[in-house]
Amino acid sequence: MKPRTSTIERKTTETDISLKLNLDGTGKYQIETGIGFFDHMLTHLAKHGKMDMTLKAKGDLHVDAHHTVEDVAICLGQALCDALGDKKGIGRFGDSVVPMEDAKAQATIDLSGRPYLIYRAKYNTQKIGDFDVECIEEFLRAFSTSGKFNLH
Repeated sequence: MKPRTSTIERKTTETDISLKLNLDGTGKYQIETGIGFFDHMLTHLAKHGKMDMTLKAKGDLHVDAHHTVEDVAICLGQALCDALGDKKGIGRFGDSVVPMEDAKAQATIDLSGRPYLIYRAKYNTQKIGDFDVECIEEFLRAFSTSGKFNLH
């Protein structure tokens, strides 16, 4: 079986990103985006997804986090597609419901090759630390679009 790994480089006028992804890892990660809460989210994705991820992203954070968050999502989606290859041997559908203290997170995914996002979340605040919560939906939209999967 071909190793399910990918390396993606993306350089734009706003960002410079290097990503290495191993879907069959153990949850090791080294993540540096310059955005504290975003790093926290991505480390949990790697750790609980048992994927090894090395990510270095430099962006125009003096403007805001949007370009960095969106471009990281694009890279992550491309890496997922590349690493999955022909998708042989995987389950196409998945879902999970997770209690998280005062919230219940529910996600359903279809690795169909057709991108689509339904996102329904309510926040009591506009920011988590310095992170704009509106960036979460943008991350998920760019991730599902470049990863070519349905996400609800």
